[in-house]
Amino acid sequence: MPRPVGLSGLGAAHSREARADQERTVAMSSVVERSAPTPTAVRARRSVAALLQGLVIGLGFVMLVGGFGVIALNYRPYRIPTASMTPTLNPGDTVLASKVSGGSVGRGDIVVFHEPLWGPDSLVKRVVAVGGDTVACCDVQQRLTVNGKPIDEPYLQKQLASLPINFSTKVPPGRLFLLGDDRGNSLDSRSHLGIASGTVAATDVIARVEGTVWPFARVGMNRRAAAFDSLGGPVVAEPGLLRPAVYAMVGGSALIVLASAVGGVLSASRWLRRRQRT
Repeated sequence: MPRPVGLSGLGAAHSREARADQERTVAMSSVVERSAPTPTAVRARRSVAALLQGLVIGLGFVMLVGGFGVIALNYRPYRIPTASMTPTLNPGDTVLASKVSGGSVGRGDIVVFHEPLWGPDSLVKRVVAVGGDTVACCDVQQRLTVNGKPIDEPYLQKQLASLPINFSTKVPPGRLFLLGDDRGNSLDSRSHLGIASGTVAATDVIARVEGTVWPFARVGMNRRAAAFDSLGGPVVAEPGLLRPAVYAMVGGSALIVLASAVGGVLSASRWLRRRQRT
């Protein structure tokens, strides 16, 4: 015959079932707690994301303003009025030139200068000889010579050979001899040989041209002209602050746009998730 179950046995079984139910309840609540983050955790993640976005936008703003400030303080725009510097600079180009003293320019530099005896306007030409140099035109290959050495100038307009102007002069100390890159279409030192041997005072130099900013199709930095490097002495200057300043402005603008776009995408995705839940 089956053994009767006492009250104590029934109580123990009931207790075991109650404990099992409690454990299942705890396990289910743990799953729910793990799968649904608390509002505090969500707010914390959003705060970190907002902080990072603000830092990136702030960095971009600093880069943008810093680059613009460097250009505004150190450079001036000039518009090229004639074709005398083609193909390096075309008529109508707007260039940026760094403010320099005449004593810091060298052979190969493109400079802005103002010589009242040449006319009322500021002019843009290339320095080909400095004080103490003897500059002459031309050798049998129609190349300019400086201190007896022929100079290969790859930046020149190629009609030069058909229109040479023969001359030879020694540049006085503290003065510069300047020519246009289109030697057949430039009123430069050759046209003023009767005035201080065609030279201008180094103190007449206003600025050194470093790059073109307009039109958009011609935006870029001037290539360094190494044609005179073999002569030693004052040669064309290394690039100044224009390139890093432009990079800082472009990079700063990109950071601002990118951080703003990412923030907008994240905000839109959160809004869509809230809509789906409701």
